[in-house]
Amino acid sequence: MTSNYIADSNDWPNLPALKDWQDTCATVHMWTQIVGKIRLALSPNINHGWGSTLYITTRGLTTSPIPYGKFTFAIDFDFIAHLLRITTSQGTDRAFMLEPMPVASFYREAMEALAQLGIEVKIFARPVEVEVAIPFEKDTQHASYDANAVSRFWHALVHADNVFKDFRARFIGKVSPVHLFWGGFDLAVTRFSGRTAPKHPGGAPNVANRIMEEAYSHEVSSAGFWPGTGLGEAAFYAYAYPTPAGFDKYPVQPEAAYFHDKLGEFILPYEAVRTADHPAQALLSFLQTTYDAAATLAHWDRLALERNNLST
Repeated sequence: MTSNYIADSNDWPNLPALKDWQDTCATVHMWTQIVGKIRLALSPNINHGWGSTLYITTRGLTTSPIPYGKFTFAIDFDFIAHLLRITTSQGTDRAFMLEPMPVASFYREAMEALAQLGIEVKIFARPVEVEVAIPFEKDTQHASYDANAVSRFWHALVHADNVFKDFRARFIGKVSPVHLFWGGFDLAVTRFSGRTAPKHPGGAPNVANRIMEEAYSHEVSSAGFWPGTGLGEAAFYAYAYPTPAGFDKYPVQPEAAYFHDKLGEFILPYEAVRTADHPAQALLSFLQTTYDAAATLAHWDRLALERNNLST
């Protein structure tokens, strides 16, 4: 598989060990949950939660435009200037510095900035997909911000985003945008077979079962990238729902990829991609072969779903 991505070279950033920036990672994760929940509260309810996600930008992350009465606004994490910036289609804006501060302070500053712009919003002010869900206004535990670590992780997201978009373009069936889910703090792209799936059993921490049932209402092959919380290192992942028989034994590439029994998904360490001769090609081989595992074993209609099967 050939990549059209121009940056297929060894310029992917060297990430700090997760243990060295996990406090910052947890803090920024909570900040993104606050911003994502603001989008969720005011945006149309798009299937599978797609109306609440964040997107990679040339400076950080964005909500994209959020409707509010006669105007729109966007909330952006700027990981170059290290600012949270809120802009409106009326030409007004507010911003504050991203620096070490408790989640409670970030929550208060973000809500005050919105109020100054004439935006009133109420959110469910507790995090999801974490074992310990401290209400945002009471969270003084998470208060770290290592700007260098955040910048490096964001640059890794930029590279992953480009490769995921290349991979996404090769599928003509239903496929998600490439977007960041603030619940799991992971960048993801998901392909759909077009068939419905068995009811999801739920079980994600602090997430209502109905949310999981909606997210997995249809058969999927999904891949993503996250800092590695619960694993110990930044990594790419891939899974299928429902999981077809033999999925865990299917041969995938590159050699560094493996099936993680506890997580129930294939894992490719970020470091294996970063140090590959051609990182984008290594990642694309992982995305393609794990999709092959799902689509082949579950008997997807690949002739109808894949771009390379179109007549020229």
